[in-house]
Amino acid sequence: MKKSVNITDVARLAGVSTATVDRVLNRRPGVRPATAQRVLKVATRLEYISPADVYSEIRPKPMRITFLLPGGTNRVIHMFGDAIDYSQEQLAPFNAKCRCEFIDEFNPQALAEHLLRMRDHADGVAFMALDHPLVREAVKTLADAGIPTVTLISDLSASERSAYVGLDNVAAGRTAGYLLGRLSGTNPGKFAMIAGSLLYCAHRDREFGFTQIMAEMFPNKQLIGIREGRDDSHTNYVLTKALLKQHPDLCGVYNIGGASEGVAQAINEARRQEKIVFVSHGLTSDIRALLIDGTMDAVIMQDPQTAIVSCVRILTHLHTGGDGQASAARVKPVNSIVICRENLP
Repeated sequence: MKKSVNITDVARLAGVSTATVDRVLNRRPGVRPATAQRVLKVATRLEYISPADVYSEIRPKPMRITFLLPGGTNRVIHMFGDAIDYSQEQLAPFNAKCRCEFIDEFNPQALAEHLLRMRDHADGVAFMALDHPLVREAVKTLADAGIPTVTLISDLSASERSAYVGLDNVAAGRTAGYLLGRLSGTNPGKFAMIAGSLLYCAHRDREFGFTQIMAEMFPNKQLIGIREGRDDSHTNYVLTKALLKQHPDLCGVYNIGGASEGVAQAINEARRQEKIVFVSHGLTSDIRALLIDGTMDAVIMQDPQTAIVSCVRILTHLHTGGDGQASAARVKPVNSIVICRENLP
């Protein structure tokens, strides 16, 4: 900055008041874009500010995006939180500042309260939805305030969210059923399902798809009523152990949610001569080990990094206007990836 040049010189040559120059240089509202550009041009020519300062003045502020994910011990969910950190290079072109908050799992009131808190702290929100009226109302409040929301992993029915990024969960459930039915052979037997919580649309849809294909293709397999393990390893262990004791002819388990290690522990402790087919979701280091040793037969997953980038792309597009809403409405569910021991990445 030249010491001989002051704000009065900039104002005089730009044909504006010193108050207008001050507003432009401090990025305060109330100045027409053409006037602001003229002020910046004069200030640069006089070397009152540097070209780098001009760039920082005209560059839009980063969009503030918050990801709200359930806390707890579900390693698959934590992989999505980790993906925010290691996706910074892919997220850089979107001019977005992303952060992740972990909140009480399976608690609709806590989720709704966190969503409402985002009115003062975020320009867009991506979250794993619990399908509950409190959550729907919080999403409506954010929409009315001009803050778009995207549901991640599990959707929110009849809501004003802008888009859903995740699997077609009915198709995922059908895929799991197809795998279990084919791998368990033609003999009659029973299949069990363990969900995290049926508050998640994703888990309800997976159960529906699984039940649907069983009726269509494997009528000789009997379905045991679904259990909810709340994505807790010990609870899943206790539930699976009880199922194995109550049903000696159990030949397959579909873990719809997380904490597959608890299911695996009960299966291994049972030491049954007949193979128990086991299919689950999400590829973590623990599940990788279960696939390698043969305890688990297949896992259905989506790529966390791709999902995070998709959320940011949709939210920034909505934030900048244009046909963002129409584009968000055309977002297609993510294709399921089936991983077994032979195609581990």
